[in-house]
Amino acid sequence: MPKPNAVLSISAHWYVPETGVTVTTAPKTIHDFGGFPPELYQCDIRLQAIRSSRAGFSSCWPDASDAGREVGPGSWYLVRASARVSSCGYPVVQLSIDEMQPASFHFEVGKKLASLREEGVLIVGSGNLVHNLHAYAWGRHTVDPYDWAIRFETMAREMMVAGEYEPLIDYEGLGREAVLSIPTPDHYLPLLYVLATRQDRESITFPVEGVDGGSISMLAAKVG
Repeated sequence: MPKPNAVLSISAHWYVPETGVTVTTAPKTIHDFGGFPPELYQCDIRLQAIRSSRAGFSSCWPDASDAGREVGPGSWYLVRASARVSSCGYPVVQLSIDEMQPASFHFEVGKKLASLREEGVLIVGSGNLVHNLHAYAWGRHTVDPYDWAIRFETMAREMMVAGEYEPLIDYEGLGREAVLSIPTPDHYLPLLYVLATRQDRESITFPVEGVDGGSISMLAAKVG
């Protein structure tokens, strides 16, 4: 992929009751997870952010109120990639997920963000298609993916390839597999932002595949 002019990250780890965009130039690193290898807790990432109020966001964090906003693991790898690309890197901006809004709202916001691609902005949704930590095989030997996780991932992939987004937006109506795969919407909604940016006749590919711990899909969907 060519070096982007900027990166917009929509991460499951900024799930709050409003829509906001980071503007702080040096937020702190957060470690909002538990039970993982100690190396993850030693990471200290600094996010380079720029001001943005595009696409009709309902709110944009001012410097004063955003002073305490920290960067979660959903955007860590973007900053690391930035450091590897060049000495100056590129701006990385994070957009919150408004937990008060339905899935259709997030898809519509994704449509508004699509024009940023023409300006060289890489839009990244950071989450998991299947994310059920209650069913995860914590501390156990490697397990095979659960049948319901595979069925839902397969069904979702087929819908993505076909451009059938309405069932994915109304995912709660997709049956037991969807209920088990998406017990909470935070890790699922970033996908809708990315799918909404797809233009007519654009391809969608899956460069990363696999299921971890039986219940966490590592599937990555790439548009364009």
